[in-house]
Amino acid sequence: MTAPECCTSTVGKKCCPCKKMPAVFVILFGLTFLLREVGVISYHVAAVTWPIIVILAGAQFICRDSCKCCKTEPK
Repeated sequence: MTAPECCTSTVGKKCCPCKKMPAVFVILFGLTFLLREVGVISYHVAAVTWPIIVILAGAQFICRDSCKCCKTEPK
């Protein structure tokens, strides 16, 4: 399986944003717990936030095939 044309590392092209979303969700997940430990957000806010992040990550995982630039056309 090869990477879609939009995600290959060529000059002048940007990678598809859908490829960056898993990393964004991991960062938000970790940031939730870090902010709770530092005292920026309360335990209750963190207890509600992390399940929402996990749900959004799952929804993005399910919908990842709907990305228009990553669909490969049969030749």
